Amino acid sequence: MIKNIIFDLGVVLLNIDFKSTMNEFEKMGISNINEIYTGYDQREIFDKFDKGLISPEEFRDEVRKLIKKPVTDEMIDYAWNAMILDFPPERINMLISIKNRFRIFLLSNTNAIHFPVYNKQLSERFHIGNLSDLFERAYYSYRLGLRKPGKEIFELVLNENKLIPAETLFIDDSPQHIATALSLGINTRLLIPPQTVVDCIKQMI
Repeated sequence: MIKNIIFDLGVVLLNIDFKSTMNEFEKMGISNINEIYTGYDQREIFDKFDKGLISPEEFRDEVRKLIKKPVTDEMIDYAWNAMILDFPPERINMLISIKNRFRIFLLSNTNAIHFPVYNKQLSERFHIGNLSDLFERAYYSYRLGLRKPGKEIFELVLNENKLIPAETLFIDDSPQHIATALSLGINTRLLIPPQTVVDCIKQMI
């Protein structure tokens, strides 16, 4: 019996278009962007940024080295944030509707530049001050120094909240993240569009 649900953010709750960011970086001069960044694999710079091991300023400087020409902070942020689309209202409503039936958590690989952008969208569209307000607890990789698919970040969520893996469901769109959760005994659902997280939850309740 599932008592706890751990949600991923990008694709699962927040619509993401990785190609938009890749296109913007390509326009800026990173000709091999397909080799160094995708939604599922990335060069060390992006991994470090998701773990909070480098600051936004350091991240931008590293991107400039890849571009090899002068670009402003604003240009880099625009390209990096291009992937962030929108929160479909039915997904926000779903989270609100199940809070009294399940313990719900967020586990996201995210970073300090993206974080204020989607929170601003939540505030403006849904009058929700912070994404964390929708969950019992929210875990962001850049604040923890840990990142999926590493098992340590999953263990942190389980241990801090005394969750029993067999009573816990993890929903994510990345097979490598699902594999780690399965190895720890967590129930999983690999989200494959066009199926949505709302469809998954409807099958449970």
